[in-house]
Amino acid sequence: MLKQLLAVSTLVAATLTANTASAFCLFNCDYTKTKYPIVLAPGVLGFDKLVGFVDYWYGIPSAMKDGGAKVYTTSASAFNSSEVRGEQLLAQVQNILAITGAQKVNLMGHSHGGFSIRYVAGAIPTRVASLTAIHSPVKGVQGANIITGIAPAGTVSASVVSSVANAVSNFVTFLAGNSYKEDFLASMNSLTPQNAAVFNAKYANGVPTTACGEGAYTANGIKNYSWGGTSSVTNILDPLDTFFGITGLVATSEANDGLVGKCSSHFGKVIRDNYPHNHGDAINQLFGVRGLFTPAPTDLYREQANRLKVAGL
Repeated sequence: MLKQLLAVSTLVAATLTANTASAFCLFNCDYTKTKYPIVLAPGVLGFDKLVGFVDYWYGIPSAMKDGGAKVYTTSASAFNSSEVRGEQLLAQVQNILAITGAQKVNLMGHSHGGFSIRYVAGAIPTRVASLTAIHSPVKGVQGANIITGIAPAGTVSASVVSSVANAVSNFVTFLAGNSYKEDFLASMNSLTPQNAAVFNAKYANGVPTTACGEGAYTANGIKNYSWGGTSSVTNILDPLDTFFGITGLVATSEANDGLVGKCSSHFGKVIRDNYPHNHGDAINQLFGVRGLFTPAPTDLYREQANRLKVAGL
């Protein structure tokens, strides 16, 4: 009898371990259960996981999965043009579609990843259900002009800047276990307001036609959303805040998150453009440190997944 009880106990324990998320989900167990998988596209640095355990999207995929969503992270060149990174994402999305058998995907892109998801939507519009641009410089970053101005193409300064930046990029790519080609100056050129405008002319769906308005909520059957922030420094204990505090002074003249201006982040339906978050907080970095009493970034992603679910996506 004792052996039978032990056997049953062991079986129950194994079952609970294998189904922890569902077994202990008591409320809102399908809150984020979208019809189509959610695919996350990173911004600059481009990794999904460094050295096997440092996540780009800190705690975000698991937060959405806890409510029933199927979430996939992707990787890209740490720095490269919008088109190159877009092609990298396209290949991964096609693999995800093939593996899952899903008819469509919901794409979410942070920073430069916002360009990548729009590129994919332009390439395979019938396989994309929605686009969500998160703290993405849709209309470019004025500060990128400073870098391209300091290092014009074909000059010695460009060669020096490119060599140093690409070395760092290659190291990040190595730590992420990837082998993508790196091109720092191509990335900076893509993010200038002038070249962002060229990209927007080609991938116009969802892009506002006014300086600080909203874009089309739906285009080509694809729902468009965005959100952004306007606080470059949110917690002095976060090492990233020093960086964003400085870059926020030169990136743009408007209220910004340390890199992306408030109006530049607008795309499709603007959920909110002034969250008290900086560019790192948008992906719950560094390691979840954020401003006191500010919204948890993970909650924003859960809310967006629920929004997609309610929309039948």
